[in-house]
Amino acid sequence: MNELVISIKNAYKKFGEQVVLNDVSLEIYKGRIYGIIGRNGSGKTVLFKSICGFILLDSGEITVLDKVIGKDVDMPKNVGLIIETPGFLKDYSAYWNLKFLADLNKKITNDDIKNAIRRVGLNPEDKKAVGKYSLGMRQRLGIAQAIMENPDILVLDEPFNGLDKKGVTEMRSLLLQMKDEGKTIIMASHSSEDIDILCDEVYEMEAGKIVRE
Repeated sequence: MNELVISIKNAYKKFGEQVVLNDVSLEIYKGRIYGIIGRNGSGKTVLFKSICGFILLDSGEITVLDKVIGKDVDMPKNVGLIIETPGFLKDYSAYWNLKFLADLNKKITNDDIKNAIRRVGLNPEDKKAVGKYSLGMRQRLGIAQAIMENPDILVLDEPFNGLDKKGVTEMRSLLLQMKDEGKTIIMASHSSEDIDILCDEVYEMEAGKIVRE
């Protein structure tokens, strides 16, 4: 039986006079990859931020793992995310950047951190400062940060930005592995190839509405 992990009901959000989410309803089920496509400004990022609790709706409701965002919890647990360009401490290594973040929640071990770094194709023993990383290496590290606590859900806004062809292929493979592990993934991408290869279901947003499935 399909397990509902995210329920979005009549989500509405307005900034000033601009409506950015207009009566959006969507159901997300466990173990599937969902693609959200649309032009810049269509509402994708605001929807993702609302799912993660960074933006509260004006009306409507978002439930993540049976918890209503803004009512039962401020931010959902067990969600890994990339929503904007990952920000890291440029003078520290990949391992120490993730170690500082992991110590805030104290949910995972040092080995878990290293394993996450390895899964994205980086070396956890590398002492190189992140400030000297290429854009693609920083993006890989951002994905490592998203997956390191073994979340049930991944919310990924343009997760392959800055990756070369090899990197894109490797990260697509990683997401498909995580789907096979039972993870639920919601992603936005401007690449139709990413969407075609990865997604079980695809929704298009335009002017704050879901206009096509």
